[in-house]
Amino acid sequence: MGDGQPGSGLRWRRPPGDDLYTSCLLALDPDTGALKWYFQFSPHDLYDYDAVQTPVIVNGSFKGQPRKLIVTANRNGFLYILDRTNGKFLFAKPFMNTQNWAKGIDENGRPIPAGLTPDENGVRVCPANGGATNWYSPSYDSAIHLFYFRSFEACAVIQSKAKPFAEGNTYYSTGIRVAGEVGKGYINAFDLDKLDFAWRDLQIGRNKGWGGVMSTATGLVAYGDDAHNFVILDGHSGKPLWHFHVGQLVHASPMSYAVNGKQYFAIATGGDVFSFALP
Repeated sequence: MGDGQPGSGLRWRRPPGDDLYTSCLLALDPDTGALKWYFQFSPHDLYDYDAVQTPVIVNGSFKGQPRKLIVTANRNGFLYILDRTNGKFLFAKPFMNTQNWAKGIDENGRPIPAGLTPDENGVRVCPANGGATNWYSPSYDSAIHLFYFRSFEACAVIQSKAKPFAEGNTYYSTGIRVAGEVGKGYINAFDLDKLDFAWRDLQIGRNKGWGGVMSTATGLVAYGDDAHNFVILDGHSGKPLWHFHVGQLVHASPMSYAVNGKQYFAIATGGDVFSFALP
């Protein structure tokens, strides 16, 4: 399971230290609740990089050796591969082009901070507090070993001084304000054999899609895009194959089911459910 950042809202005047066990992936014994292992993605999280993204369990190989893996794209802008038997760090790679809060990840999986400490004037941090990805569901194609997920590129100016309260306006007491540039969304395919991206599909539209992606055994990837479309891609290449304009921003992941041997795709959006039959 993943958990959140320290405290309600962002608090920068915390004592130094990692703030265990926040912004972590935790492995618990289901019978006793005892902690088996943990991995902390963002120690002493200053930027609201919760670790609530959905991890994917993969039985495969890593660098030619059979391993029981966990693969997850984290809100902090890095994709991680861990050994799920013990939480050992194996690999990390940035997936956000403008990521600037960390100089990299060391051999133990700890981020190397870039020293962007919020002050009263504010510092520009990438990704923004909304994350380079979030809780939208990823997917994995075990036939071609590709891990699919949605990401978003945007930055924020983070201040140590909270915004003043104004009646009638949303108030989080976090001191965060949006930097102003328009963000860009992507659908990503990461190759677990090559440990690199097979393709990245830039989204169109001015919205920010919040729905997850779904892959099928036939090599298709389905999702709702940033322009109110339900989209089917070729999972091997990222090439668009088909779309349907649903007229609303999609917040849900697609699903697939069969009736009398015929396969269907369905997507929920707003107060509607759309269903489509495959040929």
